[in-house]
Amino acid sequence: MINELRELYRYRELLWTLVLRELRVRYKNSYLGFFWSLIVPLVTVAVLTIVFKRVMGMVIPNYSAYVLAAFLPWMYFQTALLDSSQSVLAQIQLVKKVYFPREVLPLAAVLANLIHFGLALVVFFVYLLGYVGAPLLPSVALLPVLVVFQTLLIAGLSLIISCLNVFYEDTKYIVSIGLQLMFYLVPVIYFSEQVYHAQLASPEWQRWIYLIYHLNPIAMLMTAYRKVLLPPITVQQVGVAEKQTFASLPMDWGLLAVACAASLVVFVLGYAFFNKRKWDFAEQP
Repeated sequence: MINELRELYRYRELLWTLVLRELRVRYKNSYLGFFWSLIVPLVTVAVLTIVFKRVMGMVIPNYSAYVLAAFLPWMYFQTALLDSSQSVLAQIQLVKKVYFPREVLPLAAVLANLIHFGLALVVFFVYLLGYVGAPLLPSVALLPVLVVFQTLLIAGLSLIISCLNVFYEDTKYIVSIGLQLMFYLVPVIYFSEQVYHAQLASPEWQRWIYLIYHLNPIAMLMTAYRKVLLPPITVQQVGVAEKQTFASLPMDWGLLAVACAASLVVFVLGYAFFNKRKWDFAEQP
């Protein structure tokens, strides 16, 4: 793996060129350009805020900010995986004719989406300071750590998915369906506190459900983004038989460490898997 990383570093200029190409192609002949990356999450969050606050009775100050804090990293995760899934197959003729580290193709898609995510975070901070009026917390210093480990997780999964899609084109459809389902299995439109207090089992089992739920690295990372970027809140839900109130839970550093370790393991395994199969790409019809 060390040799492959050295080879990748030698081709860093090619990687950067492909990243720039990804950015140009995405918004070619588009008047709004990058802002399309913001319009979708902003409109989605606006609709979710209306539905959950006005219809379902979620009593949370600045609910839109808490949704955005998780929705933006989720969009990074989702879009990067979908873009990278086709990255090798779309360039298969080039792969058959020219030598270069094949991993630059999915990694370029990931890094292009990382740039979009970084710009989206800038807009989020402007929204937070200008519209919401919430001050930046000292815990924001941990934001780069979350971004790095989420990128490792995405890169590892992208390498696996892009490789499998060359041999089995059903992969991209499975990934698309899986992402749609996972959206409801991670705390984006709801809060991890609601998972802890969900009436799925007896009270003594609630902690175990919470732990198992957050063993999913992306679920723990979404929770961590909220707790790093925004102050603790008390979730109140009305409109049911009785009002339910869920106190904010502190950051579980142990679960976060597990999520970061899992992200690193996924990257290492994904990179090893990709390198094992990448020289078979040219043999595909």
